[in-house]
Amino acid sequence: MPRKLFKRWSPDPNTLKTSRRLRFLGKLLHDPNLFHMTRFSVSSACFFGLFIGFFPLPVGHIPAIAILALWLRFNLPIALACVMVSNPLTFPFIYYSAYVTGSWMLQMPIADITFQANWAWFKSFLAEAWLPFVVGSFSFGIGFGGLSYLAVQWLWRWQVISRWQARRKNKPHTF
Repeated sequence: MPRKLFKRWSPDPNTLKTSRRLRFLGKLLHDPNLFHMTRFSVSSACFFGLFIGFFPLPVGHIPAIAILALWLRFNLPIALACVMVSNPLTFPFIYYSAYVTGSWMLQMPIADITFQANWAWFKSFLAEAWLPFVVGSFSFGIGFGGLSYLAVQWLWRWQVISRWQARRKNKPHTF
């Protein structure tokens, strides 16, 4: 089930390799490990995708996870899907929750935040709240990434064992 499900939702590797937009990557996309559907490749992609997705990066999540996938050679499409946990609809909730969690972890008071859309407000917020925000984001990334890694490992192993048992049950015994 996991392999079929992931393959069904993943883009075709040949389409990505021949894409005009990705031509600048050259031979990097021809690494077969970027598209393999193994238990460790998919679980690593889920871990790093969620870790990067929960962490605020000024450069962007997609280029960061793509570079990390090219470097560490885990499944690129799954990692890109997991990094989408942080999108314009979810990141305000994620980042505020990370800030509150970081404040709780560091035992710091939560700042009275009244949002203003100007640069001075942003600078003053970062001066006060950057440490709890980073600690909360890091803990969310490690926590949810680790849970996804363990969940994929467990589900994959459970699926393989259940298939073995079903095969053993249907196989005639010869002595």
